[in-house]
Amino acid sequence: MEQIAYAQRSIHPEHVAHARKLMRAGPVYAELAELFGALADPTRVKIVHALLHQELCTCDLAAVVGISESGASQHLRVLRALRLVKSRREGRMVFYSLDDAHIALLMQVGLTHLGHGDDDDMAEPPDGSRKAD
Repeated sequence: MEQIAYAQRSIHPEHVAHARKLMRAGPVYAELAELFGALADPTRVKIVHALLHQELCTCDLAAVVGISESGASQHLRVLRALRLVKSRREGRMVFYSLDDAHIALLMQVGLTHLGHGDDDDMAEPPDGSRKAD
């Protein structure tokens, strides 16, 4: 078997020190990974995308993404726990909206990065009402 010789690589201590200085302390990277992990599920991404446009109840979200209400509730529980969506109760109905503008921005940046971002993502809902943050 032929052996391959690799050149010795040396690190750049000043670059490493600078990068380490910029690293966050505590559980921030685990929390960030959990956030992106929640968005690693296509159904949850569809739910978040639907909520870019308007507040929707559980049954409407289920219909939009093509899953059962029970399935939608399970996904919404994950999204709510990570503060991606918030809920409000009106009688027996629960309505969901994005937790804050950062979530909409995160979605827009992702779509733009993939080459799928356009102005339609920020279009007004059919009834002309846009939920204010």
